Amino acid sequence: MMRAPNGWAVAVRRPDDVIEAVSHKLPRLSSRSRLARMPLIRGVMVLGESLSLGFRALSWSAQKAGDEEGEEIQKRHIVGAMTVALVFFVAVFMLLPLLAARGVEALVGKNTVVFNIVDGLVRIGLFVGYIWAIGRSEDIRRVFRYHGAEHKTIHAYEAGDPLTVDEIQKYSPRHPRCGTNFLMIVVLIAILVFTALGRPSWPWLIASRIVFIPVIAGISYEILKAAADRTWLALASKPGIWLQRLTTAEPDDDMVEVAITSLRAALDDEERSDLDSTRGPLPAAVVDAVYG
Repeated sequence: MMRAPNGWAVAVRRPDDVIEAVSHKLPRLSSRSRLARMPLIRGVMVLGESLSLGFRALSWSAQKAGDEEGEEIQKRHIVGAMTVALVFFVAVFMLLPLLAARGVEALVGKNTVVFNIVDGLVRIGLFVGYIWAIGRSEDIRRVFRYHGAEHKTIHAYEAGDPLTVDEIQKYSPRHPRCGTNFLMIVVLIAILVFTALGRPSWPWLIASRIVFIPVIAGISYEILKAAADRTWLALASKPGIWLQRLTTAEPDDDMVEVAITSLRAALDDEERSDLDSTRGPLPAAVVDAVYG
């Protein structure tokens, strides 16, 4: 999936080996809502929209992976999987770290700073460990390779290079504006925010881990946005770049072709025309792709 200033698109390679892409117009959120221009609030809105687009992209790609009869079943599977994932997230990344911190607290005595540091470190460990574990699956590993193809293609596009497979493959599969960076900053900022909240009673402690997710997301977005413009803040993105060693991998050439197709589909007509006239010949698979 690719996002451009005025649209977004998703491309897949169908079972018949034809690349198909679908695009949708979508101006920047800041141009559609005054709230989206307000610090802290805009981060929560961007996160919500990103989750929505991700679900739509996943649903469409699932449809293209099977026959007409299987499409609806696949959609229900996606909804069910996302519900289970939400419950899993709260249980594993919110409650387990609290239980671990409570166990340490029982050994060393009540200490707000120690409690929240242990809570945060356990959450980081679980987060990194979970990504490493799912990356052992061949299917998820393939997803991570497509993730790398997206980043390589964006690198080449931003550098003004021809969008050929050979040129794109020269770049790193890691990118500073990746969502992985955002997630890692969220985990780190959570330690500071929850430490500032102190050590409330157990029910409020659990509730705070859920209620303050939008606050933490808003702060993290502002840090990530500032880090893109200020060299001295670039260190804030480093943990996410390191984590991308787990969430991205070197793609095959055919994966890069799908990424190029998605990027072209996300651009508007003028941007696409300029791209095609200045970046040289496109791969045959991209030329023959089906755009919707």
